[in-house]
Amino acid sequence: MREPAFWYRPRSPKSHLLSPLGALYGAITARRMARRGFDAGIPVLCVGNYHVGGAGKTPTVLALTKLLRELGETPVVLSRGYGGRLHGPVMVDRERHSAADIGDEPLMMVRDVPVAVARDRLDGVALAKSQGATVILMDDGFQNPVLLKDASLIVIDSERGIGNGKVFPAGPLRAPLKGQLSRTDALVLIGDGHAADDVASEISARGKPVLRARLKPDAAAVAQLFGKRVLAFAGIGDPERFFRSLAACGIEVARTRPFADHHMFSRDELLALAADARREQLILVTTEKDFSRLRGRDGVPDGIVPFAVQLEFGDLATLRRVISDHLYKARERRFSAR
Repeated sequence: MREPAFWYRPRSPKSHLLSPLGALYGAITARRMARRGFDAGIPVLCVGNYHVGGAGKTPTVLALTKLLRELGETPVVLSRGYGGRLHGPVMVDRERHSAADIGDEPLMMVRDVPVAVARDRLDGVALAKSQGATVILMDDGFQNPVLLKDASLIVIDSERGIGNGKVFPAGPLRAPLKGQLSRTDALVLIGDGHAADDVASEISARGKPVLRARLKPDAAAVAQLFGKRVLAFAGIGDPERFFRSLAACGIEVARTRPFADHHMFSRDELLALAADARREQLILVTTEKDFSRLRGRDGVPDGIVPFAVQLEFGDLATLRRVISDHLYKARERRFSAR
């Protein structure tokens, strides 16, 4: 779905009319979140959002993967495989699976870390542990109560924040903000904006760390496109952020085509994009996540450039300390319970 524009406006008649539904949805979700989850037996770190849509969870998971390996851990990502047809449990294999099978994000992450896809997260835990996991990284699932989480790191785009602060469908929040704040162990703000400053202040007041990070474009991709005219298309939570990132790198964005998050491009759509690019002598460029949905499909035009990014934390020492502390406490708690 495309997120409604009124979600990111301070006042809207539509939001007001939908508020009763939001209150009901929020109450149900809050009750679910209060349940005690199953103990996986090994540390579980969850990377989530307060709201629907994307904000940078996947780059955060990949950055944490690198850190955990530096700490001597063997992480395995646990994903629901949103948008894929396989229920799992299954370990993602780039040679066998497509985005239609297991979703775009698992297919993108598996290049760097083993990924278990399972609609039933308990089955996913068993599969991850069979692969030698010492830590499970949950990609999303903050509001899901099935698994006990040893730490929840919440990701927010600092330029968009949490919109109007109302619960779906009146706004983008998945549950009332107060209850979500109380279950947050660390906040990750991506970018240099100030739309989430109030949330950051609340988290800091609760004694929890607020970590700043930036998405850094891949140098090779920038060099390939620098000074050239492009037609940029994207089916992610915030396509405009991708378009702005390209322009900030000195790439001339002549035309843009936004699509809904996780959009599965049809053959006709791809051919139309290629025709538009040829007509105006533009280069087609998209995100890595979108490009993963095109991999292995027939009829995909040649010459589409995937624009890769990596997440860089401003204070790696603090991030290392936060993660190390939570791993230690998780293992100490399990040892004391024996």
